[in-house]
Amino acid sequence: MKTLIIITLSFAMSIGAMAQTYITQVKPYGEKLWGYANQNGEITIAAKYKKCYKYAENGLAPIYESKQFLFINTKGEEMTTEITGFKMIEGFIGIGGLQGYNEGMVAVVKNKKWGFLNSQGEVAIELKYDKVSIFNSGFAIAKSGDAFFVVNKSGEEIEISGAEFIDIKQFSDGLAPFTNSAKQFGYIDDKGKVAIQADFLTVGYFNDGLAWAKGSDKKVGYINKKGEWVIEPKFDAAKNFDPTSGLARIKTEGKWAYTNKNGEILTVDTETWGDFSEGLARGKKGGKTGYYNNKGEWTIAPEYDGGRDFKNGFAAVKKGDKWGFINQSGEWVIEAQFAAVKDLERVD
Repeated sequence: MKTLIIITLSFAMSIGAMAQTYITQVKPYGEKLWGYANQNGEITIAAKYKKCYKYAENGLAPIYESKQFLFINTKGEEMTTEITGFKMIEGFIGIGGLQGYNEGMVAVVKNKKWGFLNSQGEVAIELKYDKVSIFNSGFAIAKSGDAFFVVNKSGEEIEISGAEFIDIKQFSDGLAPFTNSAKQFGYIDDKGKVAIQADFLTVGYFNDGLAWAKGSDKKVGYINKKGEWVIEPKFDAAKNFDPTSGLARIKTEGKWAYTNKNGEILTVDTETWGDFSEGLARGKKGGKTGYYNNKGEWTIAPEYDGGRDFKNGFAAVKKGDKWGFINQSGEWVIEAQFAAVKDLERVD
């Protein structure tokens, strides 16, 4: 009986995974406008937008029409929001691009005051702040005047005490980087307390338990959540660790390579060095794009004319002047047919 239950649960989980929906922005070949397509390459919303953005897991995507932002569901229906004429975080340092919904909340600004809408389009947190971050790890950072706050999704605030804070970024992996008046960097936790002292020239976001940081000698290494050096600062530059591959991209003596969490270096026969994402990194050989694993082996041969990183198990690749998608086995999921595409995003 136990064996039967396990098999049944496993089968149910497989069916559930197969039923998941993924949607991407696409520009059909020969068209000037953008629409949306699913993981089968089927157009779900016709190409009619000059500006449209990615879907969040709550099934809502921002569009820009008639000089204002709106949200649409996966059928293309516009959601009514409690306020209109708002803008969102755009070009935010460290995360890039327009920031729509994240963890069911979206930061919006109107009349120079920031707050948050929930997935029903209601004002969940009053527009009263001078600056906010997106929600991550269940919390956001907000600023009013000279005061910083940790805010939860109910709008409850914890003031971050101390006059030394001049900037605090978004949370990642439970910690948020801050800058003090001496322009040194550290981290706070979700209680608004200093978790890692400001002993660094600059820092990155925590990912997979580690963050890159620059020491006093201007070399970069990796620290844990106690602020201890796990990999001593010896690199000229460093990027985030990928949990699947266990590798991060680093630069030393003018050359890129990869390191594992023991500080061991991996070099790859590639013309360009991409960051690992979901276990694979994008590189080039002979001017063609392909993907290699954490052993430096080309698991997807360099035969494409362009490519994007893997996300949700798919990567956009270009053949000739058309884009499509492959899976991690290098099989076509959507044949190359579009003039341009973004990433396939999971929607619930």
